[in-house]
Amino acid sequence: MAAVAGEPEVIRDKAAMRAWARRRRAEGKTVALVPTMGFLHDGHLSLVSAAAAAASATSPVAVVVSIYVNPSQFAPTEDLATYPSDLAGDLRKLAATGAVAAVFCPPDLYVRAGAGGSGGAVSCLEEAGCGDGHETWIRVERLEKGLCGSRRPVFFRGVATVVAKLFNIVEPDIAVFGKKDYQQWRVICRMVRDLDFAIDIIGSEIVREADGLAMSSRNVHLSHEEREKALSIHRSLVNAKTAALNGNNHSQQIKDQIVQTLTEAGGQVDYVEIVEQESLVALERIDRPAAICVAAWFGKVRLIDNMEIQTHHPDGGAGI
Repeated sequence: MAAVAGEPEVIRDKAAMRAWARRRRAEGKTVALVPTMGFLHDGHLSLVSAAAAAASATSPVAVVVSIYVNPSQFAPTEDLATYPSDLAGDLRKLAATGAVAAVFCPPDLYVRAGAGGSGGAVSCLEEAGCGDGHETWIRVERLEKGLCGSRRPVFFRGVATVVAKLFNIVEPDIAVFGKKDYQQWRVICRMVRDLDFAIDIIGSEIVREADGLAMSSRNVHLSHEEREKALSIHRSLVNAKTAALNGNNHSQQIKDQIVQTLTEAGGQVDYVEIVEQESLVALERIDRPAAICVAAWFGKVRLIDNMEIQTHHPDGGAGI
């Protein structure tokens, strides 16, 4: 049954989702996909706004939001079991935007060995001898290394694979990803280029709380004290960019200062890297478009953030 005005149609079946998208395209609409893992906040809703803004006078847009906690990007020691979820709340928030035509929330996107395509533990995706379960993976071999990939070896394999599956199911013309997950965004861009997906990828800017903390579904797990300490991430990034704008283009000096700021605030630094924006190659000097990328633990919560520096002038001063 079609959704009423302002209320998205909820689709759970893969074939039904594909058929829905093809009908919208036959109507002359552009299909825009916003992939999420749910527990939506204003950062996610900003992605919806970016997708809706892709409409033109000649091609109105049909926005699809997917909600699926992807098990294959979690290692056994990570927080899959405790990842926050609120589907009813998510649907209310999406309906309130008036911009979402459909929500795709499949029960499972993987074929599980001996389970008829649903149920089963995530280990059935990994263990040898699992019979006819899922075994096809996409690797973006160089870009997935370093940064988050160094500590989470299965993460980007899982991300690239599930996004490719979503692309094949929804068949979007446009897909929107947040730049907070900077490496993820670049991995998806490279996968789309290399595998000839006819999809335009939009990178949407980071949305922050009023105090500067980057919005994240994991923020809910921070205690009040941990959240206050976590503000050091944004503060350190602003100071680092200011230093670069003022002519300090030595990456190691800037990284050391960020590490010191986070450590003094009580954080446990996972990594601080300064990389070229598209290739993610580490830079000794900020002499080209760069991104300062940070991951740190506050309590049991791992947070990531980044800040771009777009240009660098020959006289040593960086541009915005």
